[in-house]
Amino acid sequence: MVSPDLKTTHEDLSSRLQRLMFLRVVFVSLLLGASVFIQIRQTRTYFGNIQTTHYALIVTIYFLTLVYVILLKRLKGLIRLAYAQLLVDTFLVTAIIYSTGGIESIFSFLYILTIIYGSIILYRSGGMIIASMSSILYALMVGLHYYGIISPQGIMPGQSTPYQEANLVYTVLANVAAFYLVAFLSSYASEQARKSKVELRAKQADFVKLEALNEWIIRSITSGLITLDDKERIISFNPAAEKIFGISGESAIGKKAGEVLPSVTEQVQNRLSGTDRDPDGFIDSSYQRPDGERLFLRGSVSPLHLPGGSHGGRILFFQDMTAMKQIEEEMRKVEGLAMVGELAAGIAHEIRNPMASISGSIQMLKENLEADSMNSRLMDIILREVSRLNSLVNDFLLFARPKQAKIESFDLNQLILESLELIKNSGKWVDRIDVHSRFPQSLRVESDPQQVRQVLWNLFLNASEAMPHGGSLYVKTEMVNSPDVHGTSRKTVKITIRDTGRGFSEEALQHLFTPFFTTKEGGSGLGLATVKRIVEGLRGRVYGNNHAEGGAEITVLLDMNLSLSS
Repeated sequence: MVSPDLKTTHEDLSSRLQRLMFLRVVFVSLLLGASVFIQIRQTRTYFGNIQTTHYALIVTIYFLTLVYVILLKRLKGLIRLAYAQLLVDTFLVTAIIYSTGGIESIFSFLYILTIIYGSIILYRSGGMIIASMSSILYALMVGLHYYGIISPQGIMPGQSTPYQEANLVYTVLANVAAFYLVAFLSSYASEQARKSKVELRAKQADFVKLEALNEWIIRSITSGLITLDDKERIISFNPAAEKIFGISGESAIGKKAGEVLPSVTEQVQNRLSGTDRDPDGFIDSSYQRPDGERLFLRGSVSPLHLPGGSHGGRILFFQDMTAMKQIEEEMRKVEGLAMVGELAAGIAHEIRNPMASISGSIQMLKENLEADSMNSRLMDIILREVSRLNSLVNDFLLFARPKQAKIESFDLNQLILESLELIKNSGKWVDRIDVHSRFPQSLRVESDPQQVRQVLWNLFLNASEAMPHGGSLYVKTEMVNSPDVHGTSRKTVKITIRDTGRGFSEEALQHLFTPFFTTKEGGSGLGLATVKRIVEGLRGRVYGNNHAEGGAEITVLLDMNLSLSS
């Protein structure tokens, strides 16, 4: 619903006043000039004064027009100037009537013209004020003329028509009634025209905004939008379509779709006319861009509805599904790898039982052999390799089948100290390693303590193996604010573990958490991969790099309040 502002603008009022001044000069010049010409031809005896008066009126109007022009350029509030001009016009009309016979003048209709233009410029208030002023001046002049107080010009001696008082009153009342009736009717029409004009202007502004909004929506959508007319010519080609098809809109608009996109148009026609069509109404097609890149597109076609319900072409809507197609292919590969992984995990699980039997049998056979015999040494090798193979199988099962997290509340710093004591007493720790722990504050975490302990064990073991001749191990915990996948900041604990070994090589940094990649002799390559698998299962993150002061550094970020159901 439009709510128009009915205030007259400065520009609109200025334009109307200029037209009023122009018409006033033209009309008065023609009217009084013609009157002077006619009176001079009819008689040359009695109209010397009249001619002078007429000339004086014309000069006065010209002078006033010049003053109006100057004021129009300098004044900001034109309402008062408009009222002043129209009120002065009523005096000028009275002067014209006075100089052309008073009661007998035929120019009383000029009041009506002034009233009409007052209604046009100033609407109802202006029309009524000018009608009132015209009525007062006309009645005053007629009354003064009737009672002989004034003697209007333009009446030849002996030609004055006698008037009865009743006739005079009737004439005045008829003119006054006509003045107000004209003011009412003309102002009503002017008000309606003003409202219609303002409403039309407001609707045009709304239409322009709506058109601009529609244009920006079309330009902003990320899907390609192509509009065709009834002759298959392209009439719109949005920026997304330009990006998808690698064709500029300027070169495409106006041409037939088959000329610009022959392969796509052919596939669309085949889908529309044949049975090879997606049950959901989508049309899948492939397209090779001018630069050689091949895309997979998914589109839809709908008729272009014109006003009146007729169809005037088609709307083609395309989306670039290449990335989605690649993801689907990757998902199929992942599903296949997952099945292989499940199979490998099952095989590894079944291998553990035979290995246990083999290890037990070898130990029993070894007891019956001499300590220095060759068979005894061979059996030691077999037992060592079986133990190594069993450790590799356990690591693989831990990586392939991580346990279900059991959420508990625990002190993270205390868990780290316990894990350090555990690995120091395991026989896999280098004695010449100094541990430097920094725990600025107590950190209570809700997570799975067993899985966190497994992560710490693997990281401490890697650090110990990286410093075979001793060194320093730095462990630090702190609470930080870290954004999650939705961009929301969450409280997170940060665990930093740094050693003073040789650090990671360039190759190792590129494959840091890749399964079965290792640079250590006899290593399984599953230690850091298992750490990453467990940490991601706990909705955390892990990354590693080389410290500026030397050695490797691993950083683990874990949620303080883990909720696996979220």
